[in-house]
Amino acid sequence: MPVSEQQVQTREPSLLVAALPILFLILLLGAAVILFGDDASSGPSQLALIFAAVFTAVIGLLLGQKYDELEQAMIRSISLTFKACLILLMVGSMIGAWMLAGTAPAIIYFGLGILDPSWFYPACFIICALVSVSIGSSWTTAATVGLALISIAQILGLQPEIAAGAIISGAYFGDKMSPLSDSTNLAPAMVGADLFSHIRNMLWTTIPAAVISVILFSLISSDVTDAAGTLREIKQTQTLLDDQFYLGFFAFVPLILLLVLAWSKVPALPTIVAGTVAGCVVAVVFQSDVVLQFADPAGELAVGLAYFKGIWGVMTSGFIASVGNDTLDSLLSRGGMEAMLTTVWLIISAMCFGGMMEKTGLLQRLVKAALRGVKGTGSLILVTVLTSIGLNVVAADQYIAIVLPGRMYQLEFERRGLAPESLSRTLEDAGTMTSPLVPWNTCGAFMAASLGVATFDYAPWAFLCLLTPVIAVVYGFFDIRIMRLNTAVQE
Repeated sequence: MPVSEQQVQTREPSLLVAALPILFLILLLGAAVILFGDDASSGPSQLALIFAAVFTAVIGLLLGQKYDELEQAMIRSISLTFKACLILLMVGSMIGAWMLAGTAPAIIYFGLGILDPSWFYPACFIICALVSVSIGSSWTTAATVGLALISIAQILGLQPEIAAGAIISGAYFGDKMSPLSDSTNLAPAMVGADLFSHIRNMLWTTIPAAVISVILFSLISSDVTDAAGTLREIKQTQTLLDDQFYLGFFAFVPLILLLVLAWSKVPALPTIVAGTVAGCVVAVVFQSDVVLQFADPAGELAVGLAYFKGIWGVMTSGFIASVGNDTLDSLLSRGGMEAMLTTVWLIISAMCFGGMMEKTGLLQRLVKAALRGVKGTGSLILVTVLTSIGLNVVAADQYIAIVLPGRMYQLEFERRGLAPESLSRTLEDAGTMTSPLVPWNTCGAFMAASLGVATFDYAPWAFLCLLTPVIAVVYGFFDIRIMRLNTAVQE
């Protein structure tokens, strides 16, 4: 008897078939790293994700799905990242504008005066944690304060990879714990938990991870007291900055405005646009010589046109510094939308693959197989953690890594008598915290582009992000601080 079209479309793929795209992607990404090394993320990784998406779509067609539906699913998946891509492009413009305005140089100048190599890494963690908690945004924290700290680390002769790990750890502490954070609001909303009960419950996994992280960063910093950033070199750098830029109060106005708007819960995109515009205004008013030198070194244009060209150019292609020191020029020559285009390409490619995996049902098949191995609370939390991490890798989006496991496991947590706060905490412990550790994830791509440090280089040093999911699993297996329903369902 022939199989009907409806039966063909709804038949479930086998576990082996569901795993094939993942294996294919791992093979391609491994080949990209071997063949292209550090340049893998500049194109080869994007093509690997696109090829894996095509491979997944072919499987979907063989399972009976229609091409038009697969194409629409891919488009919908990409559309989920449009906001992130716009923010990423505007952050590129903002970084360029802040360099031209002297905002980033001013932060570097004063940071060099108060930050010592012997406690620099824990200071990065604590500073970024405080800023991120206050504004609820890891992205904004990393792209502003984090960028300045990376530059200071390089001037001090410290390792930017470790500094980036400390910055991202601190930024994601706030992203997870701040009531202003979108992910902190999303996780409890998905499973029906109270926001502040959710935050209080997260303290039990996040605070131990934060304490361990500070200890580890302190131990690492204790070994770098003889860093190349001597007092003489620091003073020389400060002199160069002071000679080139106005470093007074008004240089900090774009940063102050950005923090106030973020704290006031103004959406991210208009906040960053406002910070960019403020940077451009400060540049024209207080850094006019820098703007003219950048835009029209030969003096061929009218002053007004030169200002306009400088602002336009720095937002498009970034700032090119010429302070007379090669290292400092390299640190300050940043920003522009152009610098973010490769990252946008990476995000779009990743969402093509994620959309195909979800539409073809292969992703759901993998999750269903994982749930079969659940025996108790510990294994349920372990599966939830692994699912969120897997979605950060496969779907390449932090929000998907929170929303989908929340929908999939909510009833199972309830059936086992576990409070929704137990699920929401686990979603954040894994979904939020591991998102910056995946190069093609929107968060990992953003952090690498903003800080100028490759994801795989800083990932081993992002201690908070690595420790939190481990602590969550340990708590699950040893039944430590697991919230339960008052009327638990007995198995």
